[in-house]
Amino acid sequence: MVKIAPSLLACDFSILKEEVDKVRESGADILHFDVMDGQFVPNISIGLPILESLRKVTDMTIDTHLMIENPEQMIDLFCEAGSDMVSVHYEATPHIHRAIQQIKSHDKLAGVVVNPGTPIELTAQILQDVDFVLIMTVNPGFGGQSFIETTLDKIEWLNEYRQEHGLNFEIEVDGGINETTSAQCIDKGADILVAGSYYFKHDDYKQPVLKLKGD
Repeated sequence: MVKIAPSLLACDFSILKEEVDKVRESGADILHFDVMDGQFVPNISIGLPILESLRKVTDMTIDTHLMIENPEQMIDLFCEAGSDMVSVHYEATPHIHRAIQQIKSHDKLAGVVVNPGTPIELTAQILQDVDFVLIMTVNPGFGGQSFIETTLDKIEWLNEYRQEHGLNFEIEVDGGINETTSAQCIDKGADILVAGSYYFKHDDYKQPVLKLKGD
């Protein structure tokens, strides 16, 4: 069954606890927590204090997506602050294996993220070590962007690779997700759908979960 991970970047931070409560009530599975440093991506977003506060008010799985340069400098802090899943960009570090092992040393689920312009085949040497792969289906840094169709080929390649090699990492997708693109991603093998603008624009939060899952 596909999992839905609303991106808190699109929520109303003035009522964060209420938003998180609605996410749980909607039937969503994971809270997606985007961290941007203004260097790796042209934007700055939420960080450690928000994560620490969030951990105090929910027991939902928190998926921390580090869109930052030199992620090794911050991995320990985000793991200790309450993340359950932590992912780092393949493009952000020359030592991706080291970063993945650093996450795993905290008994957290470790993921590698790939930008739209990065060939997915470059991740082959790390796939046996990760718990999930996050495919960016837009260029990271801003919400509300349109889905990049060519990223569907990456999902398909990953799905075929894990079947051929007997691996069990999950495939997560992030960017431009709606009821149309979610169906395309699921058809190619996606397991986790991150939705920000599409999810939080609905007054009834149960509706986007049902639509994204195809119910």
